[in-house]
Order: sequence, then C-alpha cells, then structure tokens
Amino acid sequence: METRFTTDHEWITVDGAVATVGITDFAQAQLGDLVFVELPKVGLKLEHGGLAGTVESGKAVSDIFAPIAGEVIEANAAVVADPSLVNANAMSAWLFKMRIDTNADTSALMDEAQYKEFAK
Repeated sequence: METRFTTDHEWITVDGAVATVGITDFAQAQLGDLVFVELPKVGLKLEHGGLAGTVESGKAVSDIFAPIAGEVIEANAAVVADPSLVNANAMSAWLFKMRIDTNADTSALMDEAQYKEFAK
C-alpha cells in the first residue's frame, strides 16, 4: 500500500477498493491542536474534491476534501471523540474510509517525495 497526498494536505492509502483518508502532519502542524472534527456520514457519495468534513483548532477551521470519488463506508468515531489523536500522529489517525468508484484514479496525486517538496 502506497500513501499518496493532495495539494489540500490530505493523505490517502488504497487497499483494493477501499481508501483510507486523513490529514497530513504538515496540515496538523499548521492548524495546531485540534479541538473538533466533523466527518462525513456513512453512505455519503463524494466526488473527487468534494467537501468531506472539517477540522477545527483554536486557530482556524479547515475543510477536508475527498481525494478521489467514492462512497464513505466508515468514519473514525475515536477521532471525533478525541481530536487530540490527530495531534499525536496525523498520519496514523485516519478520518474516514471510502469504497472507491471504479473509475477513480490516484495517479494524479503526489507521492511522498513530491508532497514533501510541495509542502516546503
């Protein structure tokens, strides 16, 4: 499984037809300590780039966008209950999982080296 990244600072890993999505360490560091997370409802169909939820810190509210098209199959209730899980390790505190649309393509997303260069 390879992790890919968006220009909106989300990460995505794909395992078969299921994608797991979160925000990057860079995004979390820019926001500061998260105090609220709103995630998409199970069953919601998201278009590529569509609004999937929000994260809020003392500094700002930031939108979470769908890195690819698909249907939400799970939201991470632990992160909603305790947003500090994202602060502790944004790359392991996933936000939601989605069943990928059959025509969805992750090839346009950045690999880790490209993302690190982008985030500088």
